[in-house]
Amino acid sequence: MRVISWNVNGLRACVKKGFHEFLESCGADVLCLQEVRALPEQLDEKTRNPAGWHTAFFPAVRKGYAGVAIYSREKPTRVLTRLPEDEFNVEGRFIVAKFGRLSIASVYYPKGSGNARDNSRVPYKLAFYQSVYRALEKLRATGPTYVAGDFNTAHTEIDLARPKGNMKTSGFLPEERQELTRWLDNGWTDVFRKQHPNEPGHYTWWRQWGGA
Repeated sequence: MRVISWNVNGLRACVKKGFHEFLESCGADVLCLQEVRALPEQLDEKTRNPAGWHTAFFPAVRKGYAGVAIYSREKPTRVLTRLPEDEFNVEGRFIVAKFGRLSIASVYYPKGSGNARDNSRVPYKLAFYQSVYRALEKLRATGPTYVAGDFNTAHTEIDLARPKGNMKTSGFLPEERQELTRWLDNGWTDVFRKQHPNEPGHYTWWRQWGGA
C-alpha cells in the first residue's frame, strides 16, 4: 500500500495548479491532505468525488481555515473525525480512515506561534498533540496504525536548516520536540528516518522569501 501525505495549503487553489493530474499519476492507494481550507460543498464535484476514489473530509467550522481529508482507492470500513475535546474538533485537524484493522490518520497539527508570533498557541498545540496521541494509541491497540500529516515541529537538529537560531521559536521548542519523542519512546516508528537515518538536508517546507 502506498500512502502519500500533502499539505495542499488550500485545495481549491491546488486544483488550479494540477491537483487532479497529480491524483491520477501519483500511484497512491491513500492520499492524506492537510490544510484543505474548504467545506466539502465549496469544492467542485470532480474534486469532492473524483472517479475511482472515495473521499472523506473534516473541515473546520471557520471557513477557509485548516481542514483535513483522506482520498482512498478502497472504501474505508469506517471514518473517525472527532477527538474528545471540542476545542480541537472545531478546527478540523484530525481524521482517520479505517480499512479493517488498519487505521490511517491525516492530522494537521496547529502552529504554536500565535498571530503575534509570541508562542501564545503553544499550550493549545501541546494539548492537541497529547489528545491525538491518546486517540491513536487506542487505535494502535486494535491493529496497525499509520499517522500522516503536517506536524508543524522539527524533531531534531538534523530536521531543521537553522536549528541554533530557532531554539526559542515555536516549531522547535524543547516541549514540542518532546511530544514527538514520546511517540518514538513508546514504539512508534519515524518511517522517513528509519530509511534515511542521519541524512541532512531533507525538509518539507521552505519560506517563500529570504532565498530559501
